[in-house]
Amino acid sequence: MFDALSERLGGIFDGLTGRGALSEKDVNAALREIRVALLEADVALPVVKDFIDSVRARAVGEEVVRSVKPGQQVVKIVYDGLVEMLGGSEPDRGLRIDSPPAVMMMAGLQGSGKTTTTAKIAKRLAEKQRKKVLLASLDVRRPAAMQQLAILADQCGDNVTSLPIIEGQLPADIARRAVQAAKLGGYDVLILDTAGRTTIDEQMMGEAAEIAAIANPSETLLVADALTGQDAVETARRFHERLPLTGLVLTRMDGDGRGGAALSMRAVTGLPIRFLGVGEKLDGLDSFDASRVAGRILGQGDIVSLVEKASEQMDADKAERMAAKLKKGEFDLEDLADQFRQMQRMGGLGGIMGMMPGARKAKEAMANANLDDNVLKRQEAIILSMTRAERRKPALLNASRRKRIAAGSGTSVQEVNKVLKMHQQMAGMMKKMRTKGGMKAMMGAAAQAGMSPGDLAKMGGQQMPGGLPGLGGGSLPSGMGDLLGGKKK
Repeated sequence: MFDALSERLGGIFDGLTGRGALSEKDVNAALREIRVALLEADVALPVVKDFIDSVRARAVGEEVVRSVKPGQQVVKIVYDGLVEMLGGSEPDRGLRIDSPPAVMMMAGLQGSGKTTTTAKIAKRLAEKQRKKVLLASLDVRRPAAMQQLAILADQCGDNVTSLPIIEGQLPADIARRAVQAAKLGGYDVLILDTAGRTTIDEQMMGEAAEIAAIANPSETLLVADALTGQDAVETARRFHERLPLTGLVLTRMDGDGRGGAALSMRAVTGLPIRFLGVGEKLDGLDSFDASRVAGRILGQGDIVSLVEKASEQMDADKAERMAAKLKKGEFDLEDLADQFRQMQRMGGLGGIMGMMPGARKAKEAMANANLDDNVLKRQEAIILSMTRAERRKPALLNASRRKRIAAGSGTSVQEVNKVLKMHQQMAGMMKKMRTKGGMKAMMGAAAQAGMSPGDLAKMGGQQMPGGLPGLGGGSLPSGMGDLLGGKKK
């Protein structure tokens, strides 16, 4: 969603950081371009005005003009301004679910993704915080809305249950029954999925206010579609006038909209953005962090989220086996296939590159090298076309076997050779890690990334997905495009 804005800002900053000195005139010209970029991204005009005024006050000061690298100083000031616009650097306290059963109420317009988001939050609470969650649909108007929530609850696992459906009940009566059932059933959290409309009307607002009075929710979250642009901001403002909203959830953040609503929401409503919805799958919900989002917009990457995703996808038993093999300096083709699968679960090459420093230039390099996520699938297909003995002992792969593997995977012998070359390089790297110097170098790199030895231990011996190094320079590492099967255009 932020790709277009990130590209515009990246071009502006390239012009600034390439200069040895900056005058006040240079800074003002750059701020004018930043203002246009934000407006084109559909950020609200008052928000843009306040942002530019705040950045200008700091960027034209003597500290910037006389600093060693004034261009980078301006980038830092813009980053700080974006973080402030998005909600500040203070970490969110999280959902208030202290006294069971804690009631959460979901509000929003029809089609904004309330029901799916309700299930996503329930799954998150059940898996990450071990909470017992009850879901109740109060949408008696939309056909099959209650059945949809019941099906989603079944998909969330054993700790998530949906309230039994009784036809003909009014929303207020369902809310009372849900609160009672949550108390009697010993549930930690009750989530109420309220009805929506295509537009805001008085009847809907009155119904939502009545439910809030009955359930006395500790959290009232507004679910807004980020693709609706400034309409989402107006919706949030009008809901907040009638309901005691405590936070926002923005859905469809994986879409190709302009992203301005996400940047404007916090500043216009004063409400914290709690979650970002990406995709329809129940695990497609990310915690919102202003500093991480700002870093990704400015192409600085988000290594913390990348490590978190890797940890979430990690199988503990498999990680222990991998750690034992790495300790011996062993790394076979089955291990390489596991790395490909993990990369795909984490969003593929594009998703991973988007979280690395220099993301914009890295994506450009990927496009120029004709790399996409199908590369990973082809590489995995090649390995799966081998016998188990061949995967564990690549030395067996003579010319005739390589032809057979190429035919079985629908690829060429050259692509099979590239996979084997990649494996050789990674296996060699693993052997180096066994040495004292190799481990010392790895720990030094981890320290520079802000990771402690304990953080490395928690990752259970897992490598960065696919063993990919950082791409801060904006170009693919030497030989990487060839290894991943890309061809220069």
